[in-house]
Amino acid sequence: MKRVWVWGTIGIVAIMAGAGTGLGWYVTRSLQPMPASETEQRISLPPGAGTGQLAAELESKGIIRSARVFTWYLKYKQEGGRFQAGEYAMKPGLSPDVIIEHLNQGDTVKEAGIRLTVPEGFTVRQIAEKLQQQEGVDLQQFTNLVQSFKGAEGSAAAQIPADASLRSRLEGYLFPETYEWKKGTSPQEMIETMTQELDKKLGQLPQDWKQTLAQRGLTVHQMLTLASLIEREVVVEDERALVSGVIHNRLKQGMPLQIDATVQYLFDKPKERLFEKDLQIQSPYNTYLNKGLPPGPIASPSLASIKAAIYPADTKYLFYVTKKDGSKAHLFAETFEQHKKNIAESAKSAKP
Repeated sequence: MKRVWVWGTIGIVAIMAGAGTGLGWYVTRSLQPMPASETEQRISLPPGAGTGQLAAELESKGIIRSARVFTWYLKYKQEGGRFQAGEYAMKPGLSPDVIIEHLNQGDTVKEAGIRLTVPEGFTVRQIAEKLQQQEGVDLQQFTNLVQSFKGAEGSAAAQIPADASLRSRLEGYLFPETYEWKKGTSPQEMIETMTQELDKKLGQLPQDWKQTLAQRGLTVHQMLTLASLIEREVVVEDERALVSGVIHNRLKQGMPLQIDATVQYLFDKPKERLFEKDLQIQSPYNTYLNKGLPPGPIASPSLASIKAAIYPADTKYLFYVTKKDGSKAHLFAETFEQHKKNIAESAKSAKP
């Protein structure tokens, strides 16, 4: 009788051991990642949802093998309390720990929005065209809003003069930057953001910038106009202050600026080359025919060009010519005779 009891006990232990081994294998297997796939699934975790509901969806979408085992694993790891509600994008092949990490970090699917990069030197028209191409913004509507925009008191845009000759009221005031807005943001809100960004950037200038402007006899509007000329003329970074110096020197001497970019601004699309007839176009922006600065900016200047406009290089240069060797750098001169030599030198360096 005793022998029967002993053998019975051994049998029960063996069955239990076998069951434990089988359970362990089942759990281990259930926690293995699903076969990897590039098919993305959306997993929704509503606010207040329990881990059981989440696990069921993960299993139904093929992200995990067993909702029951995953729920048990979360309890074992003491996870779930920090999961952030929202919609997640997951692909089969993730391990349970990676899934938990995504949920803890709140790596939810970001709401589709509007992303606009305004390059330095872009005009209002180019910005409007880019918004039209990317987001379907009505070009004419955007242009009308630009013309009617009133800057908040104390802002740079509030200082735009009431000048009927301004080709585009906010030209130079939409700061070149990469912007992100929620889907459905209105063109008016976009314009406000870009003008506010200009104010933020002006706040990064040296503390004496307004005093320096006053000493030079320039308004903020004139400074931005000058900065836009620098932006369109300069490619080599170190030359911004030098070109600014040339412009300041010519203004002091009452010389016409004769800047090609001001003539190019008169065309909807810049020409590869300006002809003599182009330089005779009657416009207050044509710095070949008119002395002084044009009525307003011709593009959106960068902060570097704004700084150069306020703090020009102290030189006696009155002329510069672009090198034709492909470097896009300039040759500078104090006299017209030296300028003519630089033109000849530039021509010699032209690439065939």
